[in-house]
Amino acid sequence: MALKATIYKADLQIADMDRNYYAEHGLTLARHPSETDERLMIRVLAFALHASDSLAFTKGLFDTDEPDLWQKDLTGAIHTWIEIGQPDDKRLLKACGRAEHVIVYSYSATSHIWWKGIANKVDRARNLTVINIPAEASAGLEKLAKRSMQLQCTIQDAQIWLTDSVDTVLVERETFKAGT
Repeated sequence: MALKATIYKADLQIADMDRNYYAEHGLTLARHPSETDERLMIRVLAFALHASDSLAFTKGLFDTDEPDLWQKDLTGAIHTWIEIGQPDDKRLLKACGRAEHVIVYSYSATSHIWWKGIANKVDRARNLTVINIPAEASAGLEKLAKRSMQLQCTIQDAQIWLTDSVDTVLVERETFKAGT
């Protein structure tokens, strides 16, 4: 018998002063049986950082041909492709050919080793951005995960604060590769 996804709901208030974006989003997230709370919260963080009316969660781990999040224009063309974790170089190069911008959020303690192994292979991908979330920040985000969440995200001067009104996590991103 196959395990089913666990549904999480999040009311996310975003105050992104860097982009002048202020909105509230009601998110419904399906957590794959093999997904951790840490990875789920990195998906929420990625949503907050790129939030728009057209940004959507995809089937993610349920469908290997889709990213974790994407933003499409009205014609169906993929504007932004967002991956979470440590995808291989072939997957990233294929995504770079399909989307205008590809962004990877890595969060593991082994992210530096993963990046060192694929950096030369994806160097030619000009539309690829790779960002690392430090282990202590991702561990803090994991503690915020609940089946029903009320979250506030404040972004200013490239610093991110995510809070559930009890605990607050400061996230300072490390850029491995900046795309165009």
